[in-house]
Amino acid sequence: MFGEYFWRAIFRNQNPMSQVMKVLNQRRVVIISLMAVCFIFCSVCDARQGSENRPHIVLVMADDQGWGQTGYYGHPFLKTPHLDDMAAHGLRLDRFYAGGPVCSPTRATVLTGRTHERTGVMSHGYPLRLQEKTIAQALAEVGYVTSHFGKWHLNGIRGAGIPILPNDERRPDAFGFGHWLSVTNFFDMHPLMGRRGKPAGDFEKKTGDSSEVVVKEALRFLKEQLNTNSDARTFTVIWFGTPHSPWASLESDREHFSKLSFQAQRHYGELVAMDRSIGALRSGLQELGIADNTLLWFSSDNGGLPNKDFQPTVGQLNESIDGMVPLRGSKGTLYEGGLRVPSIVEWPSRIEPKVSQFQAGAVDIFPTILDVVGLPEETMLPVHDGISLCQLFNGGPKNRNKPMGFRWNGGGAWINGRYKLVVLNNSKNKKKGKQAKESQELFDLVADPTESKSIAQEKPAIFQKLMREYSQFSQSIDESIRGRDYPSGKLEKPDPEPKRWSADETIYTPFLKVFEEEQKLLDKLTKPNKAD
Repeated sequence: MFGEYFWRAIFRNQNPMSQVMKVLNQRRVVIISLMAVCFIFCSVCDARQGSENRPHIVLVMADDQGWGQTGYYGHPFLKTPHLDDMAAHGLRLDRFYAGGPVCSPTRATVLTGRTHERTGVMSHGYPLRLQEKTIAQALAEVGYVTSHFGKWHLNGIRGAGIPILPNDERRPDAFGFGHWLSVTNFFDMHPLMGRRGKPAGDFEKKTGDSSEVVVKEALRFLKEQLNTNSDARTFTVIWFGTPHSPWASLESDREHFSKLSFQAQRHYGELVAMDRSIGALRSGLQELGIADNTLLWFSSDNGGLPNKDFQPTVGQLNESIDGMVPLRGSKGTLYEGGLRVPSIVEWPSRIEPKVSQFQAGAVDIFPTILDVVGLPEETMLPVHDGISLCQLFNGGPKNRNKPMGFRWNGGGAWINGRYKLVVLNNSKNKKKGKQAKESQELFDLVADPTESKSIAQEKPAIFQKLMREYSQFSQSIDESIRGRDYPSGKLEKPDPEPKRWSADETIYTPFLKVFEEEQKLLDKLTKPNKAD
């Protein structure tokens, strides 16, 4: 190339060296510019530069914690000093959405990066398809030590949380978790838990608050792994059973709420203990010497509960809104109160403290971690719904370039920027034999964060645009449900229906007596004393 410029200069009676230097200078500018661009984008998640820079990863999720049930959102009486400190030192995502308005859907979304119906998890208690590709599997393939502690709820079993058994086809290790100490569903004080590698009858009886139990067990496991191999990289999932009913909390944690109902005392007492366990987790990571290079991500699985005793789910909605305002709806609804949850990402060596109004959600966790670790997007199934949030770690964009959708209970929601479409199936309100009536609402979440007034008629063009987008999204989900996203292009076998744990007598009958004893103890913990 340079020879071409040299001889052209000679034939034009120009100074060949000056022409060559001119070209070199031009190329130097281009090269420097490209290097700058590369630095900007590559430094977003520096860990992709080499496996030695990959962080430890810990995903933590509460069970039924409402968006405003933290101290940093200004809750009127709940104090969460450890979450507050985490929020002050990490990336606080104020507009973060669960994977769905109830528990199992969000868990499926976190593990797959896909809207929950694509995975076969239609609602709570539905099993995750074995054909899905999970984040644990992806990380295990590149050498991460993977583990799960706490609530699983992806094996198709409903009812009170019981130990997961080694012969369960959809136990955590079937989805990439090399170690687990887990239960099927929600769990409270003194939990009964199953551990990988132990026979069915050898479940473990733990003592104490459930959130503190699983954090202690997770830290113990991490210590063992790092003592064995200090260079190991770990991926840990801790899914609390807090503050899900039936709310059994320590008396010392309830006493802060003595003026509230006994039910509310138990509920908030669980949140106090969970916050304390967050503090123990962060301190434990410090003691292990890995805190600076650990990506710790906290969120909740759905919106808060509707009971007035547990509200308000309040907080500062965005920088343009003054005061504290409630979110509409609660767990099980498609309004903000059912989908929007607290979320914090802490990674001391990479993330500067920041409060972000960027629209994000559980669907983004898998692609973000792929980006952090340096794995290609193709690691996921070809149809997925999230985006990497790595750019947010360095300030990043202000607006999301990919809308966020939900399907639930015959309806759905579609969020594109400031606008949100809510599609509701009102069949339950109609008499049998009549066609279900569908209603559509459009909200401007900036001007109307409480979703108080639909503007579908006032903004017909925007309404129709979002309806078309949602329709396309819904059609793609239908294709996913048929198995079109899998390498074979079909389901290997039909999705099983959820069942209650007590329905399979051959497996769980030996535990019935123990479970009955535990229920009696739980009844004592959840009933007030005469003095109360």
